[in-house]
Amino acid sequence: MKVKLSKKDALIVVDMQLDFMPGGALPVPEGDKIVPRLNEYIKLFSSLGLPVFFTRDWHPPDHISFKEQGGIWPPHCVQNTPGAMFHPDLYIPSDNRFIISKAFSRDFDAYSGFQGTALDSLLKERGIKRVFVGGVATDYCVKNTVLGALNLGYQAFLLIDGIKGVDVQPGDSERALQEMLSEGTVAVELSELHSTA
Repeated sequence: MKVKLSKKDALIVVDMQLDFMPGGALPVPEGDKIVPRLNEYIKLFSSLGLPVFFTRDWHPPDHISFKEQGGIWPPHCVQNTPGAMFHPDLYIPSDNRFIISKAFSRDFDAYSGFQGTALDSLLKERGIKRVFVGGVATDYCVKNTVLGALNLGYQAFLLIDGIKGVDVQPGDSERALQEMLSEGTVAVELSELHSTA
């Protein structure tokens, strides 16, 4: 399948933060391995003048999702800590890029980049109709961002060569992939994108 990129397209890079990388507080196995491929996507979209959105968990120290507060996760991506920073090799363009912080309030959790953020309004005011989503983790924030996009009326493309899952339960990532596809997501890889905007 070939997909021709247009001015109606945007890239969403989900949660490529150090705490989600090997050695981090909540590591996604081989999460760092997709950085080079995501960089290729970022450079492609940037070269065409298409917007690139970087989502990030941006938790307060006592966030509701943490085990100490009754949540299910160890503390991770606490605001302004090293673990909350993006992977140092991730390419962040100097212009036409947006940092989307989520789950930054103590009592509000968010897996989707659309929950409690300005992402939808930023996309709409730019006339974006299609979003291309990659990052971590397939079975949590990637899945929920993709499903959120579909629910808001966007066409969603999943970058299958630019995602990694955490698989808390064996098979979680594959189940997440099937759920996204059954809801209408289109799976693509870099070689299928035309670079004529």
